[in-house]
Amino acid sequence: MSDPAERFARWLDREAGIAEARIVRPLTGGNANVTSLVETASGPMVLRHPPADTVSDLAGAGIAREFRFISAIAGEAPVAEPILFCDDPAVLGAPFSLTRFVRGMAITDTLPPAYSSNIETLDAVGHALIDALASVHAIAPVPAELGDIDKARAFVARQIERWRAVRSARAVRDLPLIETLGAWLAANTPTPEAVRIVHCDYHLDNVLMDPAVPQVRAILDWEMATLADPMVDVGLVTAMWNRDESLPLGFAFVQRVSNVAGVVKGRDLAQRWARATGLSIEHLGYFQAFALWRLAAIVEGAYVLFREGQVDGPYERGLEQDVPALLDAARRIAAGEGMV
Repeated sequence: MSDPAERFARWLDREAGIAEARIVRPLTGGNANVTSLVETASGPMVLRHPPADTVSDLAGAGIAREFRFISAIAGEAPVAEPILFCDDPAVLGAPFSLTRFVRGMAITDTLPPAYSSNIETLDAVGHALIDALASVHAIAPVPAELGDIDKARAFVARQIERWRAVRSARAVRDLPLIETLGAWLAANTPTPEAVRIVHCDYHLDNVLMDPAVPQVRAILDWEMATLADPMVDVGLVTAMWNRDESLPLGFAFVQRVSNVAGVVKGRDLAQRWARATGLSIEHLGYFQAFALWRLAAIVEGAYVLFREGQVDGPYERGLEQDVPALLDAARRIAAGEGMV
């Protein structure tokens, strides 16, 4: 058989007894991997695999990681039901995963049509967002198959060291805050109170909300998941929530709906998370600064590729302003935590 779709259908029937599988169409979101809707006799499902032009020995690592983590989380927190993972490239040309389709909407700059456009609704969205995260962080003890707990305690320190080195080695413009903030973060890294499952890219764009009411149906995009201090997630989601639009904003579209006067503050969401998990938010400011600094250091890599002529799109061009804006926001937060 030369047709990948036919090979996939026969594989699924043979391995799981799921008949009449048809790869119907691409789904939006999940930029790092190809995401497609699959219709089957057992209902709709979602197929995830790396892009064909990036297949390598490591191409399926993110897909495998994602499937491993959602398999551990399913039943404890809102994730798509895992069905099967396949690491045999003979089926589709790359490793792939299959999960149950979840009906929902990803919110960027507008609310779903059925939602009321008022502060109460936006507050409810924020509460649902942080409650879903708390349900992930409440999973304890962490399943042993997900990683080394002792190594996980040093995740933040390792990330700081890694991205300082990467940005120093590959620089196409002067961004002194990469090193200034990196040095301060390295010197002030808190000792983790706990190690939990961490999404590592948690914000409103990476969840599916119920189309009718503010409720998280599923947390998406677990390719970067790891074990770490759960404040890594809390720092990012609260730093991006209800930002002051009078300031330059990096990635202004992320959680854009929350940038409204009167909406629940990020610190209030963090306090709600603390009540749900029983964990401290003493170092919230540190982790907000770390999250924005780390995001800036990572995505600057795409800007480097843009300046080198390897990529050219609106996302990469926008990084000219987005990265400095993220770094400036991190600097303001760190200054409030004592950085001089």
